[in-house]
Amino acid sequence: MSVSEQTKFVYFFNEGDASMRELLGGKGAGLAEMTRAGLPVPDGFTITTQACLEFFAQDGRYPAGLQAQIDAAMQRLEKETGKHFGDPQNPLLVSVRSGARASMPGMMDTILNLGLNDETVVALVKMTRNERFAWDAYRRFIMMFSNVVLDVDKHIFEEKIADAKQQGGIKDDTLIDAATWRSLVDEFKAMVKEKSGRDFPQEVREQLDLAIRAVFESWNSKRAIDYRRYHKIPDDWGTAVNVVAMVFGNLGDDSGTGVAFTRDPNTGDSKLFGEYLRNAQGEDVVAGIRTPERIANLQRSQPQVYAQFEKIARKLERHYRDMQDLEFTIERGKLYMLQTRNGKRSAQAAVKIAMALVDEGILSKKEAVTRVDAASLDQLFHARIDPAEHFEVICRGLNASPGAATGQIVFDPDSAVEWKEAGKNSILVRTETTPDDVHGMIAARGVLTAKGGATSHAAVVARGMGKPCVAGCEALQIDQRARTLSMNGKALREGDWITIDGSTGNVIPQRLALIDPPSKLPDWLAEFLSWADEAREMEVWANADTPEDAAKARELGATGIGLCRTEHMFMEADRLPIVQQMILANTPEARAKALEKLLPFQRDDFIGILKAMRSYPVTIRLLDPPLHEFLPSLEKLLVETTELRIQRGEQDPEYQSKRAVLQRVQQMHEQNPMLGLRVCRLGIVYPEIYAMQVRAIFEAACTLHSDGVDARPDVMIPGVGTAEEMKTTYEAAKRVADEVCAQHGCSIPYRIGTMIELPRACVVAGDLAQTAQFFSFGTNDLTQTTYGYSRDDAEASFIPKYLELKILKDDPFLVLDRKGVGALMQQAVRSGRESRQDLKIGICGEHGGEPSSVAFCHQLKLNYVSCSPYRVPIARLAAAQAALGSLT
Repeated sequence: MSVSEQTKFVYFFNEGDASMRELLGGKGAGLAEMTRAGLPVPDGFTITTQACLEFFAQDGRYPAGLQAQIDAAMQRLEKETGKHFGDPQNPLLVSVRSGARASMPGMMDTILNLGLNDETVVALVKMTRNERFAWDAYRRFIMMFSNVVLDVDKHIFEEKIADAKQQGGIKDDTLIDAATWRSLVDEFKAMVKEKSGRDFPQEVREQLDLAIRAVFESWNSKRAIDYRRYHKIPDDWGTAVNVVAMVFGNLGDDSGTGVAFTRDPNTGDSKLFGEYLRNAQGEDVVAGIRTPERIANLQRSQPQVYAQFEKIARKLERHYRDMQDLEFTIERGKLYMLQTRNGKRSAQAAVKIAMALVDEGILSKKEAVTRVDAASLDQLFHARIDPAEHFEVICRGLNASPGAATGQIVFDPDSAVEWKEAGKNSILVRTETTPDDVHGMIAARGVLTAKGGATSHAAVVARGMGKPCVAGCEALQIDQRARTLSMNGKALREGDWITIDGSTGNVIPQRLALIDPPSKLPDWLAEFLSWADEAREMEVWANADTPEDAAKARELGATGIGLCRTEHMFMEADRLPIVQQMILANTPEARAKALEKLLPFQRDDFIGILKAMRSYPVTIRLLDPPLHEFLPSLEKLLVETTELRIQRGEQDPEYQSKRAVLQRVQQMHEQNPMLGLRVCRLGIVYPEIYAMQVRAIFEAACTLHSDGVDARPDVMIPGVGTAEEMKTTYEAAKRVADEVCAQHGCSIPYRIGTMIELPRACVVAGDLAQTAQFFSFGTNDLTQTTYGYSRDDAEASFIPKYLELKILKDDPFLVLDRKGVGALMQQAVRSGRESRQDLKIGICGEHGGEPSSVAFCHQLKLNYVSCSPYRVPIARLAAAQAALGSLT
């Protein structure tokens, strides 16, 4: 006998319990647990998720033994209900419902009233003495079964019902009489034969077989796959199938159906929240055909039922120690529980419910910390589209920076600034952004780009600013000269209103109402995160480039700055011309003169950030990008110089100036600038640049020290790959730092370390640590150089396809790749600390605010994670959950 023939695939509700969730699915485990607790649950059984997986493994065939177990279960169900499946005198009717181990509301299929046919519907009339109910039940079954199993569009049935109501002069389905439903049943059967090419099945066992197969197949429906991908639910879990004796909520006004939560899932308030529909079946509530009543109204219409339901709701919540999502039906005054599961909730509700359960003595603080999805906290710090709004999405890009923004289209950063000064809200729309666009990004409400990914310039800068960004919107075509754009055939002009949702990637061609986030950390969230802080072992720092960013990071709980990028400071309008003078200089003396002008600007920048983070470390990365990024693009200069030469001639002063810049850009042009003259290589070839920056850092620290401010700068050398690069840049930085401190007569504690962003740096980390005093993993570039992917191109081109084909499980620029990048990090941590036991190690890539990546950093025993300011609360909670073992 094979393993499959020995396997138990079918469990009656009294044979299971909550611990069997993986096998029975969430719905089956919930029904089993409620049955064990003695609650009013209809009789039924569950076909396991294992049966589903073997069904797929055997190309749509039942595993050996399953059919026999289903037949035996139906015989037992007949015995327990006193009814018989297909009996023309006393028919047993069942529902067939999906139930994965993770809640996937509405993503898979359900069929009600199965077992009805032309004979059993007559029996149902006699049994209930309600002809209208029986024919209504039959037409519902035909509609659901035909749609789910036979793939007949449900709208053709709905149109027939609408026509019947119009002819009868009625508006509500409940007013359709028995004769009309009976006539519609005949029409529906004819339509099914026309559309599917077969008669509607009258054999009830064939109905059951086809329904079970359809529910299995719905695990791989497009909507279920999309939902799983978004929520990171594994494809190999499968769904269970629940076969349940029917109870009817549409037998009259003393019957009904509803869905309720034991607490408000939006606010977390401790009160029953939900909807109830009299004289209805479950799909009526979901379909929105009729307007349901609030669950509280049940207390007036059926007080005894309401009291029983409220008692059961509280019992289930205390039993599961969490807010429950309940489905129920009332059949002629008798309550039946059809489902209980942990309820979906907003981030605010999740935190408040967890805290309330602590106050009520149900949870400990540590348990409460594990009950909130860390990533969901992102919702709390960004504007979102008002749920009451109705809109059409015109195109979708990458959800690069969360939150929603609405504004008028603007195509260049200077106009964005002008519009802001004029009091106009704008959305900056660019093919892609560069450091030149930062001032426009600051001025705009949000950013939309045609190219780039979740770690592109636009995404990284927008996240740091807390601004919404949709990147890599491939349908977006921009005509800069005409000041127009088109998306999927719709043309818009500069000044037209659009709304972007950086949480979903949606772009909407209209102005929408938004709900603003709180201006500061709410007291309830601050208290909850303090519980997380008590549990976590890693520190949480932030990436911040301005005093404003640093202040926000500190307000949100950061205890250090893990990455301060100095290149963004060079892009300010008052200093960019000086930076360009420095780059265009032909001699070290000319370059030094320009750097001398830059020094006061840099010093003031560092004074602001160090002051904002007083008493906390601030890790300042020296110049990282290639110098040509601070100059106009080669293509733009070629166009401009050509136009000037044709229009004004070669003697024109502006032409000669532009031509000089063009020649310098051509000299600096690199085939692969990502791997060219940048990072520490720039500081070694042009040591005066790094020397100016280090001098500015320590002059700022000494100035603050003299004012009684505890400034703690750390200097980070980017892109080191050899011990010699580390030694050369370390010694140069230390020489300037010590010189400045000596000149000012002050002692400033500092460290000099490196950003680990190259595979070679991970391999030779032990050698680097003989000089470097700290490591900070720059996982954006480390991922890029490990995979050999260009992150800006990959996320907009092949990564979506790789995710669809399951070549990649996750986007490695969003979720840290543990096997590849993670293995390199592990090697670097081990060999680095072997060389220097007190080596401080952190992470400053965007992974520092992604929960599963934070958990991996905890496993590596990093000292800290650093992320965008608005992701600091997420990292605080994720670090605590990693320490408590609930996030791995």
